[in-house]
Amino acid sequence: MQLVIGGAFSGKRKIVKETNVLCSWVSAYQGDRLEDWETHWLHGTTLVIEGWEKWIADELTTSENNDDIRSVYKVLFQTLLEEEQRRKSKIVLIILEMGKGIVPLQKKDRRLRDIAGWIAQDAAQLSDQVVYVWNGLSRSLK
Repeated sequence: MQLVIGGAFSGKRKIVKETNVLCSWVSAYQGDRLEDWETHWLHGTTLVIEGWEKWIADELTTSENNDDIRSVYKVLFQTLLEEEQRRKSKIVLIILEMGKGIVPLQKKDRRLRDIAGWIAQDAAQLSDQVVYVWNGLSRSLK
């Protein structure tokens, strides 16, 4: 599994498209549901999943427990790893890096930033490769 992380509009998608020819995309920005990733993943393609902050924000409306939300994503990442190995195809997670900006004033926005950061850490830990993107440039961190 590969994690591509960086700020908004930093060039993450472009980097992924340049390094992966055939991709199946699951995108919260296109209205896709995260739980539909299996049906979107076409045989012989790289699965690209993006829009995590939107799905996490949805979780915040249904759960008050940060650890419960984080656990759901840890289980999902483990499932994705197992499926990647079973299919012998690659998975790329594109995650928005939200922690380098100004601390949000609203409590719900701070909570989103915190949980998204923890989930990004979990994704980085489980990923074989981590790439940070800024200004259209990429650097492999792992």
